[in-house]
Amino acid sequence: MSAPKHIGIILDGNRRFAKKIMLKPWKGHELGAGKFKKFLEWCLEAGVEEVTAYCFSIQNFNRPKEEFDHIMRIASSEIESWLEDEKLKEFKEKGVAIRIVGRVWMLPERVQELARKIMEATKNNTPRKVNLALAYGGREEIIDAVKKIAKKATLGEINPETIGEAEIWQNLQVQSPPDIIIRTGGERRTSNFLPWQGTYSELIFLDKHWPEIEKQDFLDCIEEFKRRERRFGK
Repeated sequence: MSAPKHIGIILDGNRRFAKKIMLKPWKGHELGAGKFKKFLEWCLEAGVEEVTAYCFSIQNFNRPKEEFDHIMRIASSEIESWLEDEKLKEFKEKGVAIRIVGRVWMLPERVQELARKIMEATKNNTPRKVNLALAYGGREEIIDAVKKIAKKATLGEINPETIGEAEIWQNLQVQSPPDIIIRTGGERRTSNFLPWQGTYSELIFLDKHWPEIEKQDFLDCIEEFKRRERRFGK
């Protein structure tokens, strides 16, 4: 089997790693953000065309305010760094479009503004995509897609009798299935991440916390994927 074209990644274990080395929770998130930059480099080297990263879920809004504020500060800082001329040039040369997916309107205004800017600045880059799932929930994504379809049906733009999988796909924010979904941090569940898109994704769970992941761990995941026989229900 060839290398995966679309990788979904659940960036789990930042807080637990920080606790493990006796740091404040947000220090784990800072280390995790740095590791994500490296992860994207590994994906580009491996020929991956699309990455969808579960960065912050809708349920994560329940985190303590101090931690939430730090996470949003880190998100703003990272996106700002991507808006620098040198980085935008790199994205263009490598054909990388950045997309922010989720209920972005729930995020602080500063993060929303930066999200709009980075998406606008990279929207014409092809063929690679990086989807950052912020304020994201898979069930919520499906609910939002159903609402869009219902509105079209109400306006007479679509016949309810003809609605099928294609219409659902067209109204989702992430419109391609990941070949593989990797979760770090030791948990064995996908936690509301891409439930529609990931129906036939190969799942790999790693015990290491996200900031601890190294390139060899990533390469091992790629090799594990190549060894698997994908049946798609057949």
